[in-house]
This record gives sequence, structure tokens and C-alpha cells, in this order.
Amino acid sequence: MAALYLVLAIAGAIAPYIFFLDFMAQSGVGLGPFVGALFVNGAAGGFATDLVISSTVFWVFLWNDAGRSNVAHPWIYVLVNLLIGLSCALPLYLYMRERRTLASGPA
Repeated sequence: MAALYLVLAIAGAIAPYIFFLDFMAQSGVGLGPFVGALFVNGAAGGFATDLVISSTVFWVFLWNDAGRSNVAHPWIYVLVNLLIGLSCALPLYLYMRERRTLASGPA
């Protein structure tokens, strides 16, 4: 599973940035146009709201699980979530968690 999580984290980093870079090329760089585009219509607003709620759930899970799973520096995954997206942060965390589990041996 670790290899799959790593591939998904890489894909989750690349795919959104293809869209982000295209948007920035057309609209300019800035938080204002980006946030405005997130809620330009009901469909976009629904996806944006879903992502904010999903990210919040991930952060709660992350802070609770990182201590139990012995994954260091959980704030890194929050930062990845904010700078890249949940599509990268979640599989990256699961990859690191899986590596930690494999390194500790069978339970």
C-alpha cells in the first residue's frame, strides 16, 4: 500500500497544479481572483465547500492519529494541504503512516 499512497500523493500534487497554473496564466496571480473563482457558481461553491469540510476532517483525524501512529511533525501535512491540496496531503500522510507501521514490524 505504501507505494500506491506515494504514487497517489505525487499525482495529487501534479494534477491540481496543472489547473492552478492554467488559471493563474489566464487570471493573474493573486488570492482574490482565486477565491472569487472558487464560488463563481453553485457547482464550484459546492466543490469548494466540500473540500474545506474534508480538509477540516483530515486535520482533526491527523492530529489525533499522528500521535498514535508515531508519525512526526503532523503540521507538515496541514501545510501541504494548504499549499498543494488534500489530494496530496492525505495520501502523503497515509504513505508516511504506512512506512512507520512497516518499520515498527508486526503488532
